[in-house]
Amino acid sequence: MTGVSNAATEPRADEGLVPPGERGATRIADRVVAKVAARAAREAVGALPPDAEHPHASVVVRHGVVRVRVHVELDYPCDVGARCGRVRHHVSERVGTLTGMKVPEVAVRVERLHPTAEYGAAQGRTR
Repeated sequence: MTGVSNAATEPRADEGLVPPGERGATRIADRVVAKVAARAAREAVGALPPDAEHPHASVVVRHGVVRVRVHVELDYPCDVGARCGRVRHHVSERVGTLTGMKVPEVAVRVERLHPTAEYGAAQGRTR
């Protein structure tokens, strides 16, 4: 009988696999978590003026919990609070999803505001 298999002679699919509790742990370096956070902040901030620096981040990781500090530059005028909230939410979500760690705190620091060309011209001196 060709093409017919016997369940007793076939190897089981789970033979040779280590049980999940005995597989060990994966360690993600803090600098990698910081890069993930900076990239997530860049996604959330969106387009910036040409002279603005990209967001950067620093992190503290302890026992699978990440605390993030993100530094951003924004264009002005804008709703600074809403944009910081969007950055905070996106960084928390992306870092948590990509690293599997809890992210209870994301502090956003606005380093610089860049006036748009139209805003700067409208604020000029008039007589």
